[in-house]
Amino acid sequence: MNEQRVPIRFLRIGLKHVGLIALSLVMFFPFLWMAISALKTKDEVFQFPPRLWPENPQWHNFMDAFNAAPFGLYIFNSAYTAIFIVLLQVVSGALIAYAFTQFQWKGKNLLFGVIMGTYMLPAAVTYVPSYIILSKLNLLDSHQGLILSNMVSVFGIFLLRQAFLQVPKELIQAARIDGANEWTILWKIVFPLTKPSFVTFALISFVQNYNNYLWPSLILKSEDLSLITGGLRQFFISDGAYGVQWPLVMAASTFAVLPLLLLFLFAQRSFVQGIADRGIKG
Repeated sequence: MNEQRVPIRFLRIGLKHVGLIALSLVMFFPFLWMAISALKTKDEVFQFPPRLWPENPQWHNFMDAFNAAPFGLYIFNSAYTAIFIVLLQVVSGALIAYAFTQFQWKGKNLLFGVIMGTYMLPAAVTYVPSYIILSKLNLLDSHQGLILSNMVSVFGIFLLRQAFLQVPKELIQAARIDGANEWTILWKIVFPLTKPSFVTFALISFVQNYNNYLWPSLILKSEDLSLITGGLRQFFISDGAYGVQWPLVMAASTFAVLPLLLLFLFAQRSFVQGIADRGIKG
């Protein structure tokens, strides 16, 4: 009986892996097609039936696209603003989540319900009041305004709160008995135990803010402050590039996405662990 079950078990595992590989190829194919299209000529991009690999790869398209606009500056602006936003969101989310899970105070559940209720609001609803506030603070057309207007994440509060709820209460009480203050407990005890959740949230937040387009396009007007999303749009429509120089457009889009792929490549283990173990390490 056991000998019959072993082949069935391996068959199921094999089919599952084949399905996962097929799904991965489907998800990765658009990026692959974009990168290969960057090596084609304009005629080969619109060739039908399409060819997967160009006859003569145009490797210079990447350098031509990079030199056609200040993409290095755009990528730097997006990366460093996203990093600062992530740091602020992690700290603010951790402090708020810690207060909701480790303290007892009147109106706690009501306030948490209000916070989660704001998560259901469309982001566009907040643009007008946020724009007015930044205008009164003289923070329009500045990276400081962009960073401060995104310093709190409701999703981060929720995710970290769920992870903090799984930290044993006895461990927190023992630390308080030993004389540890709340700041020490948060970053020396709770943080190491829930580190995968922090990594997961940081990755998701970085990708969202790196790819953010609508809100930055409303408050950032100077070209030297533009993010990669706004820079790509400007490159699409400037000098008739849109619909004409598609290989360069594909090349620009490829090296704009490359930092995100490298980020996931180096942090994928912690990201998967944060999802698999629900944020508790060990």
